[in-house]
Amino acid sequence: MNTHCPLCKSERQQVFNAMLLKKHVVDYYYCNSCGLLQTEEPYWLEEAYKETIADADTGLIARNLGIARKLSALLYCCFDRQGHYIDSAGGYGILTRLMRDIGFDFYWHDEYCKNLFARGFEAKKQSGAVSAVSAFEVLEHVQDPLDFISNCLQNNATSTIIFSTELFRGDPPAPSEWWYYTPDTGQHISFYQKRTLEALASRLSLRLYSHRNMHILTDRRINPYLFRLITSHFSWFGYALARVRMSSRTFPDHQYMCSQGNPADIL
Repeated sequence: MNTHCPLCKSERQQVFNAMLLKKHVVDYYYCNSCGLLQTEEPYWLEEAYKETIADADTGLIARNLGIARKLSALLYCCFDRQGHYIDSAGGYGILTRLMRDIGFDFYWHDEYCKNLFARGFEAKKQSGAVSAVSAFEVLEHVQDPLDFISNCLQNNATSTIIFSTELFRGDPPAPSEWWYYTPDTGQHISFYQKRTLEALASRLSLRLYSHRNMHILTDRRINPYLFRLITSHFSWFGYALARVRMSSRTFPDHQYMCSQGNPADIL
C-alpha cells in the first residue's frame, strides 16, 4: 500500500477500517496536509462495478433533476449560454438529456456506462474547445483526483470543470457517522474537505468556487455571492429564467435523430 497522498505526496495515516460489500475489511488513510481521505488500494472494484450504477442508488433521478436545476441556473448566469458542454462520466445520459431539453448544447461521455437517454449526442474527439466539462458525483469514485481532473480539462480543451461531491469537516467522521461512505456498494473510495479542493486548485493553477456539494475549478472570475445564490434554493429563479428564455432542443433533437443526423458532429 502506497501511504503517500496522490495529491500532495505527504505521508498518510491509517485512521480506521470499515466493512465494504459486507465482506471486505478495508483500511482508510487520511492526509493531514491536504485533508484527502481514501481507502486502501481498491482491489474490490471489479466486484463493486458489476453494475456501473449501483442498485442502491435510489436517488439517481432526483439527484439529476436537482443538478439540472442548479447547473442550468449557473450556466445561464455565469457562462456562455450558447457554448458547448460535455458531461464526463455521464452515466445513463440523464443529465445530458435534461440539459438539452432546457436548451444547453450538452454532450455525453462515459467509458464505463451505456448511454440510454442521450443517444446520438455522444461527445466526439474534436479540435475546438468546449465551454466547460461537468463531472457530477464522480470524484468520490477515482483514486487519483488530480490526474482525473487534469485529463478532463486537457481532453476537452477547457479550463473549467463543474462537479459535485459531498465534503466533510475536521477529522474524518467514523464509518457509522457519515452515509457518504456507502460501504454496501464499495464504489466510493475518495473523500474530500474544502481544503482538499483548494489543494487541487493550487496544483492546477485554477480558482475554486465551492458551495455545499457543488464546486467549480476554473480560470474564470465568477462573482462568489452570485455563485452561492444560484447554487442554493434560489436556483429555482435562474432555472425558470433559463427555461423561459432558452429554446429547448427536445424537438430539434428529435428531428435530427429521425433524419439519422448526428448533432454531435458539430463538436
